[in-house]
Amino acid sequence: MKFSKWTFLQYIIRRAARRQGFLDPIELLARLRSFAQPSEVGEPVELLRAGVVFHARGLINSRVIQYNMDWVWPYWVERQFNPNDESFIPRAFSVSHINLTHRNWTALGYPDCEEFPLVDPRGLLTPCLDGWSLDGWVCTEGGRNLFPSRSLSGDQRQDMSSGLAITTRVQEGGLILSSTASVELEGGMPVCVLTLTARADGPAWLALALRPANAEGISFINEVALSPDRRTWTVNEEQSVVFSAPVERHLVSDYGHGDVALHLRQAHAHAEMEERGAGSCDHGMVTAAALFAIPEDGERVLTARIPLQHKAPVLAQNAWTDLREGACMLQCPDRKYQELYDAAITSLILHSPDDVYPGPSTYRRFWFRDAAYIIHALLCVGLEARAERALRRFPERQTPLGYFRSQDGEWDSNGEVLWILHRYQQISGRKLTADWRSVIARGARWIIRKRLSDTLAAPHAGLLPAGFSAEHLGPNDYYYWDDFWGIAGLHCAAALVHGHDADMAAEFTRAAVDFTGSVERSLASCAQRLGRPGMPASPYRRLDSGAIGSIVSGYPLQLHAPDDPRLLDCAEFLLKACFIEGAFFQDMIHSGLNAYLTLHVAQVLLRANDPRHLELMDAVAGLATSTGQWPEAIHPHTRGGCMGDGHHVWAAAEWVLMVRNSFVREEGDRLILCAGIPGRWLKEGRPVLFGPAPTSFGPVSIALNPVSETSVEIVLRTAWRDQQPLIDVRLPGHEPVTLERSATTVIVATKENPS
Repeated sequence: MKFSKWTFLQYIIRRAARRQGFLDPIELLARLRSFAQPSEVGEPVELLRAGVVFHARGLINSRVIQYNMDWVWPYWVERQFNPNDESFIPRAFSVSHINLTHRNWTALGYPDCEEFPLVDPRGLLTPCLDGWSLDGWVCTEGGRNLFPSRSLSGDQRQDMSSGLAITTRVQEGGLILSSTASVELEGGMPVCVLTLTARADGPAWLALALRPANAEGISFINEVALSPDRRTWTVNEEQSVVFSAPVERHLVSDYGHGDVALHLRQAHAHAEMEERGAGSCDHGMVTAAALFAIPEDGERVLTARIPLQHKAPVLAQNAWTDLREGACMLQCPDRKYQELYDAAITSLILHSPDDVYPGPSTYRRFWFRDAAYIIHALLCVGLEARAERALRRFPERQTPLGYFRSQDGEWDSNGEVLWILHRYQQISGRKLTADWRSVIARGARWIIRKRLSDTLAAPHAGLLPAGFSAEHLGPNDYYYWDDFWGIAGLHCAAALVHGHDADMAAEFTRAAVDFTGSVERSLASCAQRLGRPGMPASPYRRLDSGAIGSIVSGYPLQLHAPDDPRLLDCAEFLLKACFIEGAFFQDMIHSGLNAYLTLHVAQVLLRANDPRHLELMDAVAGLATSTGQWPEAIHPHTRGGCMGDGHHVWAAAEWVLMVRNSFVREEGDRLILCAGIPGRWLKEGRPVLFGPAPTSFGPVSIALNPVSETSVEIVLRTAWRDQQPLIDVRLPGHEPVTLERSATTVIVATKENPS
């Protein structure tokens, strides 16, 4: 019998594991993989690497936090580790302790800067990625302390009036602390600025505390030193914190002596005690507090400035103003919707410094999937230059065989790239340059080659191979999500090359039609097996929450008509089986409510003229944080983030796209206007404005002016590239109207109640 090197290695691993009393790891992996379809890629290495790093932090958390509950920890720890709190999670068999109940934070920054300081729900500021934090405290000489992270109530708001700032206010009795964090420019370079304002009802101190932790857990501080002029901290010999006034009292502690917070009362009682200007800790758990006296019956203001790393050219001074003024504007009487739209525009600008990122922290990395949606939102609100800049990075990520690779084993990326390139050309009105032609051709032919044979005697015949796909759909399988993107990508590739190579365009069109035939046959077999037309996630799945991936055929790809029974039945299943209080609950991987996936279903309902789309929009609006953000997945009870980034940019993109499509969307050769406008907006009697909104026919600005209780005047300002397209006005509750050619004003009347 012949043994390979791998067979021998398996034998050694198995023998070693059994001798130590462990399970056979080879058998265990085989069992795990048996629950997924065979695939050339088990799990993307990038995800495995990220998971290892994530849980390595969790291991450190488990070693440090639970044995030191007398420390002042970040907000998520104070709640998740508290047995009296609804956020409490028992830890007995949890090897790693990670933030699963309050993954909420808001990113700060400056346009085109790669650094995104984070602010947690109680004002804890983490200036640099995965780094240490700064916290503000108020400490009285009588021993009362205001630690914001331990307060169940607090007020936090995002200020976008000029730049971008987060203000957090916490009060307990006569102790009040307000903190404002922002990023400002000094000589064209970014500086994170934290301003603390404190009041107290007796002798007290404002403390700026240096913390070896953040919204994910422990982040090591090995040493800190206070400068001789008492105006600057140097942390880990690399970063600096500059105070607006000299430190009046200074405390430092290490792991062995406990949190510096434990020594505050001792310091008050013994004002003459010797100070330490510097401190170090072999465990990486240095804590420090810079104290500033609060005047009696007055307030104390302190500003700390933290220079941020920035390797790019000097930043533009008025970038926020210029970019916001260039974006599509919404003016409506609904304060919540208005704030969320403005916050989403800010998120899109902030997270598109060159590449586009789906998050400032956990997801500060690149995926084609997220990028397609985020770039589409940038295009649809007029931030075309930022979209174009991100697209220019795509070719360098294409392999010689044509695969657009951000992660191995995900077969949707090529379709997404070709689709967003086509949308760019449609919305901008500009043809892609000649250097894109080979990129497009190789990308399309990769899809053609990647498909399985359509002669297989199996439901997955002609589909793309089994893969990890969108990651939240389940184990490796033959996902229709991948196939729908592939079909759309081939159609888009044909449109992109048609003007210069008709034969190639015909090749891609034929391939798309053939691919569609394979999917249609597979879906027909599913309908027969399930006894209903709804589309499952794959040919081998029952209808479950993974079917959310099949919604892509209706939104955004429009491969299926608005009234396609398969699409609508899929949406109905999801609404009945997978929604909690109006929001989609993804019980695979995410195990939380998803704002952006809820909006995918809402977009399908909007296309079908189903008024329930507004219920879903309202539910998503209700899930937003007070700063106008959504974590990727939301705990159904705590309403805090339970998975992914705490500031999810894909969710922001979907909010922008939902609002845009409520005012104007393309449907084939026509525009549909005002189909998603809430009736309550018009009852205010004030104008509702949106625009200029780029479309594939040219930009459109829309004004809705209530004329009476029964009629609304709709006024358009347009700049068509060609002749005016067909325009249908579908304002809910009003008679539908098709505009005549060259018409820019129409009055729509309320529908008469049927007798």
